[in-house]
Amino acid sequence: MKITDVEALYLKLPEIDASRCDGTQDTLIVRVRTDEGIDGIGEIDSVPVVARSVIDAPPSHAIAAGLKDLLVGEDPFEVERLWDKMYMGALYYGRTGPVLHAMSGIDIALWDIIGKAAGRPAAQMLGGMYRKEIKAYASLLMPDTIAEAAKLAETYIGLGYKAIKFGWGPIGRVSKSFDIELVRTLRSVIGEKHDLMIDVGHVWDVKHAIRMAGEFERYGVYWVEEPLPPDDLSGYRQLSEASGLYIAAGEQESGRRAFDRLLREGGIDIVQPDLGRCGGLTEGRKIACMAYDRNRKVVPHAFKTGILVAASAHYATTMPQGDLIEYTRSESPLARHVVANPLSFKDGYIRLPDGPGLGIELDESVVKKYLVK
Repeated sequence: MKITDVEALYLKLPEIDASRCDGTQDTLIVRVRTDEGIDGIGEIDSVPVVARSVIDAPPSHAIAAGLKDLLVGEDPFEVERLWDKMYMGALYYGRTGPVLHAMSGIDIALWDIIGKAAGRPAAQMLGGMYRKEIKAYASLLMPDTIAEAAKLAETYIGLGYKAIKFGWGPIGRVSKSFDIELVRTLRSVIGEKHDLMIDVGHVWDVKHAIRMAGEFERYGVYWVEEPLPPDDLSGYRQLSEASGLYIAAGEQESGRRAFDRLLREGGIDIVQPDLGRCGGLTEGRKIACMAYDRNRKVVPHAFKTGILVAASAHYATTMPQGDLIEYTRSESPLARHVVANPLSFKDGYIRLPDGPGLGIELDESVVKKYLVK
């Protein structure tokens, strides 16, 4: 089997509000084609136009080539070697950031091909399943008001979710009293049996974060996510050591070396690799092993379409500690409809599909509608 093409499909809603931290308004899908008619799909979480250029760029010299040029003619089963070939072939302008993002989507697509060719789920090809059902938390962008957040929480708990997270928006940007009242209200709405997580979005300093973590702990918040800027590793270390709450971070990172620093220097409790940014399933497995060796939890970040959700489910089920994934509840048509057969959700859990590869297919009519040439 040989790779014949690597397609980068840029999908975008007609109007985008760039002031919102909402990655479901556009996306970059990767489709890897082979000479045996087996295609794989993946997804990239980046600036789509930038990542598309990384894939489509013609070669410049020995260590500065576009990823498509490096892969055409290769055997998709040699996924580890191809990961290294892409990394080294883009060394001059890569090593992290958009190059790793673009590699991530391609790597997911390669594992989709491997599973389809074998007639088995990608998770089995990655090493096997610890579970077939995974708890999924409803991931929501924080609306403008606490009353709106309370209504959303009531709705999604009513739909069967056993965990819910609010992030960004006014959280951390209004006042201490606003954040405390938000958490108090949400806990009163969802009750004591459901998990509540808060994504602050990088806006606190370490002393304020320590004070707020103490307040949140009173209301049983399960984790506080990315309260500090991603490069404040010493702050994360201080916060993790001072707080009884789980501290979660990692979605901004690319490559295992960055996660090694985050674990070793930042001391976080919950690692959140985004498979569309961190290096795909191949690098994600290495990150999971690093976390497992340190007895840390891994909960993949997945605020995109059903492609990334499916890849994250396969990823989580291959880990002994992979018992929770993110499930975006954005109403964007990209998040809701790009995948024709999204993973089924029931009573708080997503069920891993039985089909080969990722077990999902694109809705080509939706792709065509939102495709940007």
